[in-house]
Parts: sequence; C-alpha cells; structure tokens
Amino acid sequence: MTSVDPSVIADVPLFAGLSRAEHEDMLRDAKAIRVAKGRPVFAQGEAAHSFFVLVHGHLRVMKLTPDGQQVVVRFVVPGEIFGVACAIGCKTYPATASAVIDSVVLVWPSAVWPELIARWPALASRAMHAIGGRLQEAHTRVVEMSTRQVEQRVAHALLRLVQQAGRKLDKGVEIAFPITRQDVAEMTGTTLHTVSRILSAWEERGLVEGGRQRIVVREPHQLFILAESSPGASA
Repeated sequence: MTSVDPSVIADVPLFAGLSRAEHEDMLRDAKAIRVAKGRPVFAQGEAAHSFFVLVHGHLRVMKLTPDGQQVVVRFVVPGEIFGVACAIGCKTYPATASAVIDSVVLVWPSAVWPELIARWPALASRAMHAIGGRLQEAHTRVVEMSTRQVEQRVAHALLRLVQQAGRKLDKGVEIAFPITRQDVAEMTGTTLHTVSRILSAWEERGLVEGGRQRIVVREPHQLFILAESSPGASA
C-alpha cells in the first residue's frame, strides 16, 4: 500500500477516470514532500531526476538567461504536472521552480515515467496536452514581446493569471496567490518602475487594486480592451 493517500489525486485532472486501486498503483513510486515558501523544488540545470504534481500551494517557474536576467516563465497551480523534462527528452531542468507559499508536491522518479505511460496511455496524452499548452503560451508571449507595447503586455499577463488562478470577489477577480510587481515585470520583459507606473495609473482608474503581493482585477473587460487596443506605454 502506498504511503500517499490516494484521495490527494482523486480530483487531479491528470488522473481522471482511474479507480482507487489504480490511484494506489500510480502512487506506489511517489512520495509527498513539503516545500517551504521561497525554497526550490528543483533548480535550472539540475539533473532531471524526478517529475512532479502540485497538490497544494503555488510555484513560480523562473529562468536565468545567458546575460543574467531573470524571467518568470509561468506559475504552477494545484493539480498541474510539472518538471516533466523526461517526457520531452531533456536531461536537465530548463528552469527553476520555487514555492510562492508553503506547498506540497508529489514526486516520482523520472525512471518510472516510461512504465507509467505504458500502463496508462491517457497519462502521456494529458501530460503532452499540458506541455503543448505551455509551449503555446510561451509562443504567445514571444509574439507579444515583439509586437505589443508594454501596457498591453502587462494587461495580457494579468488576464492570463486571472484565467489560471482567479478567485472571484464581490467586485472583480483576485489572483489567488502572492504576486509582486517585480513578478509582473519579469513576466513581461520590462522594469519594476514601468509596471509600478502602469498599475498605479490603473488603480486610479479603478481597473485594478493592489496591495502587498496582491493584485485584484476590478474590471476584467476593460483590461481586455486595453490588452487588445491600447496604444500603451513604452518600456
């Protein structure tokens, strides 16, 4: 019997359609680990020894470019598979994943990946679908960097985060994990000063509400209009 309670993956889309017995079998080689806020799950360039599913918390995935700049690649939300370098033939992790808040992840050795997808082909299909979605998002962001002005890029970034991890409030949608203006800057290829100026202007207009590591999008529709049509500001 696995030491990880099968109920922890019962609602994870990656494992949808499996019986409790299959969940137990799936978890046979897994272990659950706690990752304290600010600590890495794995580091860029480290040997890809494992793959993971986030059970609780939120993670920030960051990449250090050859010229030393930090880029926020994406955020990981509960239920997502990540660090699946073994599935795409990579020997090392291409980025660093760190906990935004105290988090819990399930860990499998990369060596068991071929066995798992052989026994449950749907697992491979869902994992590839998830990876494909991330590649498409990366492509979209590259296009935005070259064709959109900075105000539009910031609006697109906030809308993606709201879609990924939005929590509805009486008025607006809160990004449901701690996020800083520096994070937004590193997601959009601009500076902290520029992001602060843009968000402060949007706060005055009632489009967003900010706080310490907190962003609420008060008017998502207006932000969408900005993202698609605003002449914006320059970085």
